Amino acid sequence: MAKRDHYHIILIPSELGCGTRGAGLGPEAIMLADIQRKGSIFNSYPVNRTLSLNGNLAFESKYKYARHIDSIVKVTDSIIHNVEEVLNKEKFPLIFSGDHSNAIGSISAVKNHFPVKRLGVIWIDAHGDLHSPFTTPSGNVHGMPLAALLGDVYRSETINQPDEETLQYWKALLHSGNKKIHPKIEPDDVVFIDIRDLEKPEWKDIRDNKMKHYVPEDVKSKPIEQIASESLEYLKDCDLIYISFDVDSLDPSVSEGTGTKVPNGLSLKGAKNLLVHLMQSPKIVALEITEVNPLIDHKNEMAKTVLEILDYIL
Repeated sequence: MAKRDHYHIILIPSELGCGTRGAGLGPEAIMLADIQRKGSIFNSYPVNRTLSLNGNLAFESKYKYARHIDSIVKVTDSIIHNVEEVLNKEKFPLIFSGDHSNAIGSISAVKNHFPVKRLGVIWIDAHGDLHSPFTTPSGNVHGMPLAALLGDVYRSETINQPDEETLQYWKALLHSGNKKIHPKIEPDDVVFIDIRDLEKPEWKDIRDNKMKHYVPEDVKSKPIEQIASESLEYLKDCDLIYISFDVDSLDPSVSEGTGTKVPNGLSLKGAKNLLVHLMQSPKIVALEITEVNPLIDHKNEMAKTVLEILDYIL
């Protein structure tokens, strides 16, 4: 686990991958809540901000099966630059991102920085995020980050027929980073925790590739500390592990301020205990928290919940 003085905060205020406006304000909402409570997190560590291009959302995207993908490619490059800059300083990236499509950039940065290291990912989320332009029902790229990172070579179905320009941008995302590493991760090196709202092509990809996953029934039947231990043991052959925590993994009773709420999620206590046990591993290379949306929240409660989790695990 990173020492407290080794954290470096990265704010990624982009919501280009969302279908609902507001997630781009999530990182700043978390910082504001910490400042208002006179907290120590944002006062203790350096803070970087990446490009957002959220103004492009004012215009209808011409890319039906990957909305705003042209701008997302640009933001991804900015994210890679910022995360690698932190890794170059041998600091631990503590990442607050608007929507989950930004994980394409942050995970690509880790792989770009450690190209010969085997990288594992723990994906704590209500969703699988395994769609691509070929399978997406919405065109929202925040449902596609893992497909991009896995290289889209594991796609089991084709439902849509994206145009050539969309596919060129999609290829750019698949090869993000100046080393053009593709894929960034392998199916054997991903663990999903508390996934529960996936479409048929995503479940098929998980089954076909025998991807490790925990659904709510698993989370309820085992101590959360056991799930953390099993996840780390499953990824024991990985050199580094990236944790991505989408706040919609939480039950809606504690996650009002997020755009894609799904019942039967983690309790606040469960999330805190899960993350604190995972963060004990010396292999953890970065922690990302994503999809906080203050525009659909009440009194910024989602941001305050994130800070409560951080107080417990840092």
